[in-house]
Amino acid sequence: MTDTPSAPPETTRSAREVFTAISGLVVGMFVAVLSGTVVSTSMPVIIADLGGTQSQYTWVITASLLATAVSTPIWGKLADLVDRKVLVQISLILFTVGTVIAGFSTDTNMLIAVRVVQGIGVGGLMSLVMIAVALIISPRERGKYMGVVGGIMALGTIGGPLLGGLLTDVWGWRSNFFVGVPFAILALVLLQFTLHLPKPQRDTKVSIDYFGIVLLAVGVSTLLIWVSMGGNQFDWDSSTSIMLVVTAGVAIAAFITVEFFVKEPIVPMSLFRNRTFTLSVIASIAIGVSMFATSVFLAQYFQLARGATPTESGLMTIPMIIGQMGASIIIGQLVSRFGKWKGWMVTGSILTTIGVSLMATLRYDTPFPLVAVYMFVLGAGLGMVMQNLTLIVQNDTAPQQLGAASSNVNFFRTIAGTIGVTVMGSLLSTSVANYITDALDGFVPSTPAEIDALEHLASGDVPKVGQLPDTIRAIVESAYGHGIADSFIIAIPLAVIAIIAIAFIKNKPLSTKNAAEQMLEQAEESVIEVSEAEVGASLSTGSIRIQGASSGPTTGSVRVLEREDREREDRDGER
Repeated sequence: MTDTPSAPPETTRSAREVFTAISGLVVGMFVAVLSGTVVSTSMPVIIADLGGTQSQYTWVITASLLATAVSTPIWGKLADLVDRKVLVQISLILFTVGTVIAGFSTDTNMLIAVRVVQGIGVGGLMSLVMIAVALIISPRERGKYMGVVGGIMALGTIGGPLLGGLLTDVWGWRSNFFVGVPFAILALVLLQFTLHLPKPQRDTKVSIDYFGIVLLAVGVSTLLIWVSMGGNQFDWDSSTSIMLVVTAGVAIAAFITVEFFVKEPIVPMSLFRNRTFTLSVIASIAIGVSMFATSVFLAQYFQLARGATPTESGLMTIPMIIGQMGASIIIGQLVSRFGKWKGWMVTGSILTTIGVSLMATLRYDTPFPLVAVYMFVLGAGLGMVMQNLTLIVQNDTAPQQLGAASSNVNFFRTIAGTIGVTVMGSLLSTSVANYITDALDGFVPSTPAEIDALEHLASGDVPKVGQLPDTIRAIVESAYGHGIADSFIIAIPLAVIAIIAIAFIKNKPLSTKNAAEQMLEQAEESVIEVSEAEVGASLSTGSIRIQGASSGPTTGSVRVLEREDREREDRDGER
C-alpha cells in the first residue's frame, strides 16, 4: 500500500451522482446483453443462410462464450491493477469492432472468428460493470441498483429477440449486428463524461500474469474443443481425443500451479479459503448451465420444433424474460430495504430447479400456455439468484481483491455455461438425428420436394422448417422438440447442487460502506495499529491503549478499540 490516501470524492455521492455515474455502465451492459440476444432468434436463419451445420451452430454461440469466459478473470484482475475507466472503454471498443465485422461475415468460420473478438469485449463489460458498481455503492444499497442492472439486462433480453426477429424478417440477419453499434458509441460518450472511479493504490510496478493467461486460454479452449467435437469429428477413444484431454489437463494443472506462485495471479487461490466465495462459485457453475442453455435452445425450440418465425420466436420468450426482470428488480429492492438476501436466493434456486425440470418435459405440441408458465418459473428463479450471487461475494471480499473475486464468479458461471451448452448441443445433435432416423424408417419419398428435403437432412445442415414438405416437417419438428427437452435433463442435477451450495453460504449482513470507503477505513486502521504498536513497545509496565487518547497513566493492560467492537458486532450478526 502507498501512503494513506485521503478520502476520494467517489466515496460519498448523492443519489443523483450515483445514477449519473452508472448510466454509461448500464448502457454498456445493455449493449453486451443485446449482442447475444439480438441474434438468438436469428441463429437458425443465419446458419442456414451461411450453409452451416448443427455443430457450427453451437460453435457460433460457444466461441463467444469461450472468449467471454477466458477474458473475464483477466479483465477482473486488471481492474485491481490499472485504471478501470480505461478498461471499460477498451472493452467497448473491442466489442464494437467485432460486432461490425460480424455483420459482414461471408461464411460460418468467419462469423465464429469475429464472435471471439465480440466475446472478449463482452467479458470486459460483464466483469467491469459489476466492479465499478461495487466501488461506488455499498452492498446494502447495491441490491436495488443491481436489480435495476438486472432489469436492464432483462430489457435487453426482451428487446433483443423481438428486435432481432423483426430486423431479420424485414432487412435480413446482418442488420442484427449493426443495431448495437449506436448503443456502444453512446456508452463510450457517457462513460467519458460521467464515470469517475478511484484508481488502484499500488506501491510497486504492475505485474501481469502473462504465463497464466496463456495456460488458461489453452486449457479451457482445448477442453471446449474436446467436448464439442468428441463423438462427431472424432471418436471419444481416438488419438485426437486423448491428445486434447491430456493437453487440457496439463494446461489447467499448470495454470493452477502457477497461480500459487506468481505475484498477481489471475485467479488468486487464496479466494477459495473464503467459504462464501467457494460456495458461490459452485452455485454459479450449477446455475450457469441453466441460464445459457435456456437462452440458446429456446430459439431453436420455437423455430425448429414449433415452426415459428424469428419475430414470433422472440415474442414467445417474453414470459421467461418478464419473470426474470420482475424477480431481479423486485427482489433487488427488497434486499436493499430489509438487508435479507439468503431466503430469496434459496427460493430462486428451487424455482430454477423446478423450471429446468419442466423444460425437460417439452414436446413440439406442448400447449403454449404451459410453455409460458415453465419459462416464467425458470426466469423468476434465475432473476432471484444471478445478481445476488455477485452481491454476496463482493460483500464478503476484501476490497483489494474485489475485481478478482467478482470476475471469477462470472468466469466460472460462463465457463460452466459454455461447457454445458456444448455438451447439450452435442446431445441435441445426436438425439435429433436418432429421432429423425427412427421416424423415417420405412419412409419412401414420393415427390421431388421430399427427396430434396431428405438430402438436406442427411447433410447435417440445420433445416429451414417452413420450407419442408408437410410429411417431413412434422417428423423434424417432433425430433427437435423431443431432443431439446432431452438436453435440459443435464441441467436438473446441477440445479439441485445450486440449492445445496446456496443453503450453506454464510448469512453475513450486508455492509453499508462501498469498496472505496472500505479501503480508506482499512488504511486508517493500519495507521492506528502501527501507532498502538509503537506506544506499546515504549512502555515497560503494562499499557493503556485508548483510541484517540494521546497520554494517560499506565495501570495494567486495558484495550478500548472501536474496531474490535465492530468486529464483535459483525460476528454476532452472522450468528
